[in-house]
Amino acid sequence: MKRMTCVMLAMLLTLHVAVATAPAAEVLKPGDHVAIIGDSITEQKLYSNFMECYLLMCQPVNGLTATQFGWGGETAPGFYNRINHALLPFSATVATTCYGMNDGGYSPMDDAKAKRYRDAQTAIVQTMKKNGVRFIVVGSPGAVDFDKFRNDPKQAEMYNKTLAALRDIAKEVAAAEGVTFGNVFDPMIAAMGPAKEKYGKGYHVCGGDGFHPDQNGHLIMAYAFLKALGVDGNIGTITVDLAADKATATDGHKVLSAKAGTVEIESSRYPFCFYGDPKSTSATTGIIEFFPFNDDLNRYMLVVKSPGGDKLKVTWGDKSKEFSAADLAKGINLAAEFLENPFSGPFREVQQKVGQKQNMETHLIKTLMHSLPGYASFLPEEKEALTRIGGALVTKDKEARQAVAQAVKPVKHTIKIEAVK
Repeated sequence: MKRMTCVMLAMLLTLHVAVATAPAAEVLKPGDHVAIIGDSITEQKLYSNFMECYLLMCQPVNGLTATQFGWGGETAPGFYNRINHALLPFSATVATTCYGMNDGGYSPMDDAKAKRYRDAQTAIVQTMKKNGVRFIVVGSPGAVDFDKFRNDPKQAEMYNKTLAALRDIAKEVAAAEGVTFGNVFDPMIAAMGPAKEKYGKGYHVCGGDGFHPDQNGHLIMAYAFLKALGVDGNIGTITVDLAADKATATDGHKVLSAKAGTVEIESSRYPFCFYGDPKSTSATTGIIEFFPFNDDLNRYMLVVKSPGGDKLKVTWGDKSKEFSAADLAKGINLAAEFLENPFSGPFREVQQKVGQKQNMETHLIKTLMHSLPGYASFLPEEKEALTRIGGALVTKDKEARQAVAQAVKPVKHTIKIEAVK
């Protein structure tokens, strides 16, 4: 990309090394409560929605739930100042943080900023560890858009240097504290140039204002955090032996029938589903070719044995595509090949419920829970009553989280495989 500077190219060269995942010992466990924490980008409730949907539908862990704790305009020191009354009462066992966009002050980096950010990030992690959060992801900030940030590429280059420095500090803090680093910055930078090459400069990856992404950029953010959480991306594998009239499926999928190339399946694991016009930044379909979401996180494989021909037509739901027998023998990724599929409708229904719950959490955390310390200071004689109210608010969120998880229902669907004549 001609407009991309040497600085941006250098950032890209670090991507393969810099994208972090969870240490092998770190895995999500039954009953985990995931806290998704950050500034106004988190409060947009987009990447947090994608994460919660993935954790509930794509690789569900029994009893796992999530809460979003986004707060517009916040910095890492700001969150540390409210951690005792905002996060700790919710008894999260897993947490992701995404700070730095505001910490950088939208200006060049300096030593004072670096110290404030490092000290606050360290204090946040140490406080979490002391209070039962066993799996912590220190996320980097995202990037700003090459074209949209202040409508000035030079300003974008300046601030991406600042954000890259904050990324490095987040990584250092994670290493020093023995927790996981989540690299949000580099995947956004890496996808932005090629996406703009295809769709034009107006296709922003980091938002129309340059730093609040639309759905396209938030999907990259969700990818970065899910990778850091150590999910393995195996949604499932359906293996069909056409000659034997037989099909098998991995965990989360049950073969109900298999006859003459038609396989009926019931699945409790969903592939992650995408939507919208690929040219729109409010869609998730256009951005996925520029980073390996499907390869790394969304593998729903179909393997066909004994094909009886060189080319076969696969029909899934009401969509059909043709594939070579050789490709089917190796396995095709249904989630990548069929963006519209039998899971699309059920996925969106759950996604809407997650959105409603996360909207409620913004009010609960920013208004109701945040007010309690002030009431306690003004009315110390009502301490017990206020403690009960706080507990009831936490319970309200727990009930809402459980209700969303229970809304995920198994999906029955059919795959039809036939020779191309």
